Amino acid sequence: MRIAITGIGAVSAIGMNCAQTLESLLNEKSGIGAMRILGSTHDDIPVGEVLYTDAELKQMAGIDANEAIPRTSLLGILAAREALEQSGLQNTDLAFISGTTVGGMDLTEQHWADYAQGEATENIRLHEAGESTNVIARHLSPQTFNFVATPSTACSSALNAIMLGANLLRTGQAKAALVGGAESLSKFHFNGFNTLMILDHRPCRPFDAERAGLNLGEGAGYLVIEPEEEAKARGAKILGYIGGYANTCDAFHQTASSENGEGAYLAMTGALQMAGLQPTDIDYVNAHGTATPNNDLSESAALKRVFGETMPAVSSTKAFTGHTTSASGGLEAAICVLAMNNGFIPANLHWSHTAEGLIVPVTHTEHRTLKNVLCNAFGFGGNESSLIISIESRDLSEAPATQTLHAQTFEFANDEDISAFVSGAEARRMTLQTRRLVAAARKALAESGIALPDAIICATQWGCMLQSMRFLQDMIDTNEQQLKPTPFIQSTHNTIASLIAILTNNHGYNATYSQGKQSLACALKDVETQMSLGLIQTALVLEFDEEVEAWDKVLALINDRTEAIARAHVYIK
Repeated sequence: MRIAITGIGAVSAIGMNCAQTLESLLNEKSGIGAMRILGSTHDDIPVGEVLYTDAELKQMAGIDANEAIPRTSLLGILAAREALEQSGLQNTDLAFISGTTVGGMDLTEQHWADYAQGEATENIRLHEAGESTNVIARHLSPQTFNFVATPSTACSSALNAIMLGANLLRTGQAKAALVGGAESLSKFHFNGFNTLMILDHRPCRPFDAERAGLNLGEGAGYLVIEPEEEAKARGAKILGYIGGYANTCDAFHQTASSENGEGAYLAMTGALQMAGLQPTDIDYVNAHGTATPNNDLSESAALKRVFGETMPAVSSTKAFTGHTTSASGGLEAAICVLAMNNGFIPANLHWSHTAEGLIVPVTHTEHRTLKNVLCNAFGFGGNESSLIISIESRDLSEAPATQTLHAQTFEFANDEDISAFVSGAEARRMTLQTRRLVAAARKALAESGIALPDAIICATQWGCMLQSMRFLQDMIDTNEQQLKPTPFIQSTHNTIASLIAILTNNHGYNATYSQGKQSLACALKDVETQMSLGLIQTALVLEFDEEVEAWDKVLALINDRTEAIARAHVYIK
């Protein structure tokens, strides 16, 4: 199957659409600047904001001013509409896969005190990552979707959404897919990154010897993908093709990358292998390039391992947009399509000089024909994804989705002894639910005889809520001062999947889905498609949610309390 890209949409600090984005890129105009919308007490730190209020974004999107809607969804609606309109697609057999981690956190942090008093409860469900995706889908009418999913793997979420969409096409489960991600700035994740001391007080400088950290941004980016023959049959303009892709896990640390960039190396080489390309075939790499000391050195090491002495042009566009976290893969994939169709390499802004171990990026716009580009997106927990976009079609294998899944299931009750599977030292660093999940995972792997499954995939409605609520409450109580990083580090939805990979030294496929009550179904859809295509033979699927007193009291107001779940399922092809 040859998968064509027929539409792209982009919203960020450098443009409200692809035309504005292209103009900013060509003119080397950054969107990084002083904070004007977010309203954090740390307003001396620059950000890449979309400089419109929620009310103004609603007006742009044609949404009632009184509707409660996450900012993530507002950005997503605008970018998704642009992609669909450009594609000209009128197809009800469409999958929508949109990555996010923040979801509706912006509303939760505004209304947390109201929730506790039984007020504004209509907004509670909007906290959920998957609900922010559902809101986007509802506002894309008259388009309807036969499958909706929300990958939540931190900064690789949107690229993982593109991969799942491509796999659905290759297995005949969708005729087309709208794929990418959306993420708004929130005080929660802004303060979280600040506790890690990786936010720069100046515009960020990816791959520079004096880089001092990242600038957070917000935005959305989507692609419409469909089989080439379908696109040609309806006369659609083809902007490029999905060439190859891969997701791996660095399995090193929850927030740091390994010295040799093992996960990034495996993701890039996996994408090349699927595409049937050699490293010398790549004309440009849109690097993850966050401008943190750790990422840029690790990614440089991985790039040197892949390309050696034949390094292609490399740049990071995060100095334009800021790091849009879960949306970055979708936004930067759209930027890659713009670069290919307009014959240029985006500049790596603010770079001045190199240091040992770092690659040397392209520092000014270069006009050049691009046939194959590589786009990287790397997330917390070492979730590493790479995507190749080609100007010429590449044939990807296909197979009917006939895989029948059979599972062995393992779980531990709250009062069950887990000491045989989790040591005392480990237990002290984990929440109760994390301990139960680790024990269930280790028991599942031991009893199934699978030391290293090909995939570790999590399914969760609310994510790691205990640590999320702890960090949120501390943020409110201290007015964003003297916060500790540990609750933030352990709050991301993919904390569990990455932790299991780290504990088992597993560099295989790693994903987390947060799609409400359908989270497990989405995880199993991923397993099914990959097994049908022969990409994996075994999978460990973890299903979890926590009972958190403060959050459960809020959910009780709408009669939707959370059941504590900690289950491990083993699937073997």
